[in-house]
Amino acid sequence: MPRVLLLIPSDSYRALDFLQAARHVGVQAVVGTDQPPAYDPADQGHLLALPFHDPAAATARIEEFHRTWPLDAVVAVDDAGTQLAARASAALALRSSPEEAVVAASNKLVFREVLAATGLPGPTFQAVPVSMAAAAAARAAPYPCVLKPLFLNASRGVIRADSPAEFEEAFSRIKAILADAEVAARGGALAETVLVESYLRGAEAALEGTVIGGELRVLAVLDKPEPLEGPFFQETMFVTPSRHDMALQTEMARQGQAAVAALGLLDGPVHAEFRIDGNQVRLLELAPRSIGGNCARLLRFGTGETLEVVILRQALGIPMGGTARESRAAGVMMIPIPRRGVLRAVTGLGAAKRVPGIEGVDITLKRGQEAVPPPEGHQYLGFIYARAESPLAVEQALRAAHAALRIELD
Repeated sequence: MPRVLLLIPSDSYRALDFLQAARHVGVQAVVGTDQPPAYDPADQGHLLALPFHDPAAATARIEEFHRTWPLDAVVAVDDAGTQLAARASAALALRSSPEEAVVAASNKLVFREVLAATGLPGPTFQAVPVSMAAAAAARAAPYPCVLKPLFLNASRGVIRADSPAEFEEAFSRIKAILADAEVAARGGALAETVLVESYLRGAEAALEGTVIGGELRVLAVLDKPEPLEGPFFQETMFVTPSRHDMALQTEMARQGQAAVAALGLLDGPVHAEFRIDGNQVRLLELAPRSIGGNCARLLRFGTGETLEVVILRQALGIPMGGTARESRAAGVMMIPIPRRGVLRAVTGLGAAKRVPGIEGVDITLKRGQEAVPPPEGHQYLGFIYARAESPLAVEQALRAAHAALRIELD
């Protein structure tokens, strides 16, 4: 039986979905975790504790494991493990993108530099050291602009500024985020720089795809119906199929392929984000991993296979079969956190689930846990899933279900 190592950080939403996908595909899953206990041969090859923050040491441990229990693929379930998956795959001569390509795609500054070199349209940008005086940085910034860390995701630390005063406040907030011990340890040298980009107007959309031998295969284009204009950028909805003109969707695919080629990505999932303003399409980012959170649950392919199944089949070189998305419209809402506070209760779940088209409501934040919205926070309160005959019906169902919820925060 083929064996796949799933790199699953302790705070990942996606452990269950990938383990279920492994059973569906018929492969043995080994969980690579960033938490103790340390690897013990008595675990019979099902668990491997790894220092995600040290890819070299983690790869050495994976190589040692591989000598006893040979691996056929190494798959990162989200951002935290992408570099390690690429390095370990190269060490074991397994299918993957090169480590340097994954690192470049994951570094927002390097990504911007690569895209600028290819001539793809995008914002103007500059790197600002966190040690720089905020007032001096503000004088050199374009307005409106967006400030962001080089390596965080889920809109963490992404702030729009329309004036020097707003810039200084945003810069201070991002410096505080980057000074957090856990964030600083994860980012290393990347935590010493803030990226400043000119603000791009327009609606946002996303492209979910997979790269096979350097060629991008589009799996789905997803709309974000809510306006994301700042000052913070808390994502709330993905709906597919897209309602954007097909010419714009084709341009998204073209720019995605150009970015894949420029970065040197060869194999694996990608998730791209775009701004669309009139007939102009601009690529915001292209991450070497699949869509985050539990959002992948809105996607089904062929005869009902999940995105995780598609990812595992590709990684293992198993024929993928049909990757056409199901015909029905689908969507997910990442339940927004209205304000900072301790979660006491979420009521109205029964009414939300009874909304026509709603398939499920998951509250993933635990009672008693602090809820922190972006830009400081990066977790979701929960997820609402819907399917219907049209994207509009999906969007309406998600909004109605969300309206039925009552979120109690102290």
